[in-house]
Amino acid sequence: MSSLVKEDLAKRLFGPRRQRLHEFIEVEGAGAQRYYLCAAEHWKILKPRNYVILTTSKEVEICMVKHWRVNREEKYEIVEKWFLKDLEMIDGKEADTDNPYFDMHFHKIYNMEAYSCASKYTFARTLSNLNAMYLKKDLKIVNFDDTYLNDDSIWSSSNRDCLVVMRMCFYASNLLCLSLCPLS
Repeated sequence: MSSLVKEDLAKRLFGPRRQRLHEFIEVEGAGAQRYYLCAAEHWKILKPRNYVILTTSKEVEICMVKHWRVNREEKYEIVEKWFLKDLEMIDGKEADTDNPYFDMHFHKIYNMEAYSCASKYTFARTLSNLNAMYLKKDLKIVNFDDTYLNDDSIWSSSNRDCLVVMRMCFYASNLLCLSLCPLS
């Protein structure tokens, strides 16, 4: 389902704006509409002579997208946007608990509630990677478990959400086994 939404967002909203959607997560919103937090990079088309070159600029946009349906048609609207270069800090609230809450610090602090803790980590990881790729600035990411943020981890993959859940299950099964072992 999420890959279909990502494809639709990329085609209907970001493609016409000459942006490449890197990641999106569903966040809590009011009413029947859905809201997505998206990270996209701008690209430019250069046409020297007989071929086309796509280049990316260093502009990475973070935006809040409202999603709703009218009859059978999907509608998307950007309701708020920021630039990655203006992001000062991402605060995961509590690294030791499984919660979907986080803050993004721009000129103002924006409180977010992701659909899940795993999606919160996925978005923070994406912003960290985009920052390392384009800006190379000191982006503070606090109150996140570094094990889940780093790409050099044994658990990193293109399907990180699933692997985060798998690792949590692995730890839970270890705790269960330890609790069932008799003390000597």
